[in-house]
Amino acid sequence: MERPSGSETERAEGEPEVKKRRLLCVEFASVAKCDPAVAQCYLAENDWEMERALNSFFEPPAEDSAAESPPGTAAGPECCVDLTNEETTDSVSSKASTSEGIQQEDGSVFSFITWNVDGLDLNSLQERARGVCSYLTLYSPDVIFLQEVIPPYCSYLKKRASSYEMITGNEEGYFTAIMLKKSRVKFKSQEIIPFPNTKMMRNLLCVYASVSGNELCLMTSHLESTRGHAKERMNQLKMVLKKMQEAPESATVIFAGDTNLRDHEVTKCGGLPSNILDVWEFLGKPKHCQYTWDTQMNSNLGISAACKLRFDRIFFRTAAESGHIVPQSMDLLGLEKLDCGRFPSDHWGLLCNLDVIL
Repeated sequence: MERPSGSETERAEGEPEVKKRRLLCVEFASVAKCDPAVAQCYLAENDWEMERALNSFFEPPAEDSAAESPPGTAAGPECCVDLTNEETTDSVSSKASTSEGIQQEDGSVFSFITWNVDGLDLNSLQERARGVCSYLTLYSPDVIFLQEVIPPYCSYLKKRASSYEMITGNEEGYFTAIMLKKSRVKFKSQEIIPFPNTKMMRNLLCVYASVSGNELCLMTSHLESTRGHAKERMNQLKMVLKKMQEAPESATVIFAGDTNLRDHEVTKCGGLPSNILDVWEFLGKPKHCQYTWDTQMNSNLGISAACKLRFDRIFFRTAAESGHIVPQSMDLLGLEKLDCGRFPSDHWGLLCNLDVIL
């Protein structure tokens, strides 16, 4: 794995400025109970100093004219994000209806996509969201695991991907989501496991469902970010693995999400339990989808240093009776730039296909 050196390493693997600012936006939005887009406006106008920005939000200057809207309330694109104001006859929805009309569902195959969609990056957000939806339409997976979803992104997906049922890990700030294809996957129940010591609004979302008569326990999370929070991230990993172990023995358990893990952190935690496998490793460590966060290939963050890491991972525990669902292949998604000149996300998505033994 290629590694940058010196301060560039610290910037790439530590806390890149753009990521730090996004986290500030989330913290501001949590305190002020406002949209992250509004938070960004206030923080940017106050040199990204949290206290100044919050004071500006809660105590606007008295000399402000009543006719002037505070930052974030205007209709300007730099201060608000509305992903749902498009006509429903656009190319994405047209492709979706066509795909749904002709698709022949194969009960012997089960597929899912996991993707950190980087909703905290407001640049070209609408076009990037449409790009993600294009991939969802193209592959029509049975389950979709998403991380870094924000409320406008969530509303957009509910509108564009109406053939899916969406379950979210939160409703404010940024959060995870699991989407189930209504025609194929039967929803049973959901559960949200809080991470008690998180500083970044992280939790574990669990959805219990079934497909082709097979019980499923589906999990996703966005574990604590940046190298400086490795201890908390490893504690969260232990909670995930414990929850996977505790799932009903009759269920196939799939965790897919942005783990932010480094390999040595997994080793430090004692590795994976004997009955839980890392799907990438199980499939023979295919080189073409080893790195899911690659700043050399992906320019969205504007980081000059080349940093390649396998942040996005899939853990799998088969049902106790026998292996009714078996991973078969894995591929990366989102490798092409959109017309706006950016990729759909700073992470690549992962498409995983599995065989269902009927």
